[in-house]
Amino acid sequence: MLHLRVIVPEDLREDVLTVLRGEDGVANLLLYPGAALEPPGDEITADIARECANGVIRQLKALDVQHCGAITLEVLDTVLSTRAHRAEIDAEGDPADALVWDELITRTREDATLSVTFVMFLTLSCLLAAVGAVTDSTVTVVGAMVLGPEFGPLAAVSVALVRRRVDLARRAGLALLVGFPVAMAVTAVATLAGEAVGWVSLDAVRNVDEVDFIFQVGPLSFVVALLAGAAGMLSLVSSKSAALVGVFISVTTVPAAGFAVVAAILGDWDVAAESALQLAVNLVGIVVAGVLVLVLRPRRHLIPRAAQT
Repeated sequence: MLHLRVIVPEDLREDVLTVLRGEDGVANLLLYPGAALEPPGDEITADIARECANGVIRQLKALDVQHCGAITLEVLDTVLSTRAHRAEIDAEGDPADALVWDELITRTREDATLSVTFVMFLTLSCLLAAVGAVTDSTVTVVGAMVLGPEFGPLAAVSVALVRRRVDLARRAGLALLVGFPVAMAVTAVATLAGEAVGWVSLDAVRNVDEVDFIFQVGPLSFVVALLAGAAGMLSLVSSKSAALVGVFISVTTVPAAGFAVVAAILGDWDVAAESALQLAVNLVGIVVAGVLVLVLRPRRHLIPRAAQT
């Protein structure tokens, strides 16, 4: 369940209470008159089923609560309450399939923000991928996959396309269009330095056996990107963050970017082109899969809730 807190002016108190009392999935409704100091007003809290969160938030927004007050949601891991349990049963749908749009948009917006931290993580993962490429080390390449933060902006692009959020698409696009070139530029400088001191050579790129999957593009490359993107979006929708690790080590976005730079600097343009194509295939596949998951997600439970309890 979710814990809802609403800060609302006194003149909207009854309207908000009417909205919450009219929802089957709402329990433990509390009112604190005059508790809010800035902005001044009342504090109203309730425990709500995830299945009815979108409807509740939509009605509260229709009252303009988000502008004259505040709406906050908090995930509740454990709720020992018969009323809350009954409210969850009465709510239409299943908690595992419930997609709270405002929660998803907020999460992807944060992950898609261009920041120094984002660029540093992307740069470090790109450098790590480059090292893994020239040393033919699968372990190092997998480490680069896990470290890469690029899934956040890609998920944000999927959400933006489905919800038609130009602001979110612009934010995610900026993170990708700035982050990848910066990370690849730093990797290029590092490759030039390594070549100057004799640490890397053209033979190192042409004789890889363990990490050649980075630039070997085929139909299955797109299939893997689709599957990983779908799993990643499902993990965001269902708040199963542990599943994201599997997503990160399934796609070769950052390794492809790193290998493309190394190969180009050392003069192997065929491998550089194939790596760049691998990067494009993975980026497109993840976004397409994210859109499909959001569009085709279950909207109604298949088994009556009463029969499940």
